[in-house]
Amino acid sequence: MTGLRRPKALLAHYGPGLHFFGDRDLAVLSEVVEVLDPEAIGAWDDARAAALLAEAEVIIGHWGCPPLDGDVLDRAPNLGLFAYAAGTVKQIVAPEVFDRIRVTSGARANAEPVAEFTLGAVLLANKAVFWRRLGVGAGPPGPPPETLGNWGRTIGIVGASLVGRRVIELLEPFPALAVALYDPFVTPAQAEELGVAKLDLDELCSAADVLSIHAPELPATRGMIGATQLAGLRDGATVINTARGALVDHDALFAELASGRLTAILDVTDPEPLPDDHPLRALPNAYLTPHLAGSEGTELARMALDVAEEVRRWQAGRPALNQVHAHQLDRLA
Repeated sequence: MTGLRRPKALLAHYGPGLHFFGDRDLAVLSEVVEVLDPEAIGAWDDARAAALLAEAEVIIGHWGCPPLDGDVLDRAPNLGLFAYAAGTVKQIVAPEVFDRIRVTSGARANAEPVAEFTLGAVLLANKAVFWRRLGVGAGPPGPPPETLGNWGRTIGIVGASLVGRRVIELLEPFPALAVALYDPFVTPAQAEELGVAKLDLDELCSAADVLSIHAPELPATRGMIGATQLAGLRDGATVINTARGALVDHDALFAELASGRLTAILDVTDPEPLPDDHPLRALPNAYLTPHLAGSEGTELARMALDVAEEVRRWQAGRPALNQVHAHQLDRLA
């Protein structure tokens, strides 16, 4: 940031002792901000937080960031940017904050590993790897041979979110896989630009060999993949959910899986985690992962780079990579 003074920044997440930002990440951040204290703030109600808020021009948040509201902003008179190094800010940033400072989200950066996980799951699902992994004769009968393979299959995407759109992009090198989309906010022209067929939800389910869910959890989307939609899926189809568990009716999903007709790859569930005795855990055609599709390990470095770029853009008066506005809250995850 040649020629620009580094703004003062505080880190806010689960609190002292948890270092989401390692030494390399702090070095990246220190190129664009003066980190006031490498130990993160986990709550706003102590003397250390008060002193740092009085100086801070930027708050860099991560998972477990304490809620940001007007009262906190009143204690931070120099604050101009809240840069969140993770996904949704919906449960963290109060509506009144958006009118007072710039708010950015790392959802675009966090979408990358989720989309990569989904791509891998799609390709393996079409080979029925998650169903057949236990070997011949284990569990329910395997899918019929005509439903196997990554040729001439249709991938149904539910939701043109950041993740959904990135999954569509990652599927482009596989021309033998057709991609269809359900999203009520996407116009036919926009779907054409994305290179996908736009269908309503029931049409999508009846066409899909793999149904991959990427919609936000809203009152209107809870249970959107229910008995009707699951019954409409083809024999041997796979449901992939990396969004939110509540989007899928788990009772209806269990009934379909128990029949041996479908497979499911669930990185998210409702509740999360599922109880140890939940019947889904006993099904060989239900492959459960512990909400690991998002950024972890080395992938967290991408979040630090994303935040650093957001700071650069804010200080230079340029548009954000991923600014969040109050009017978007009713459609965000």
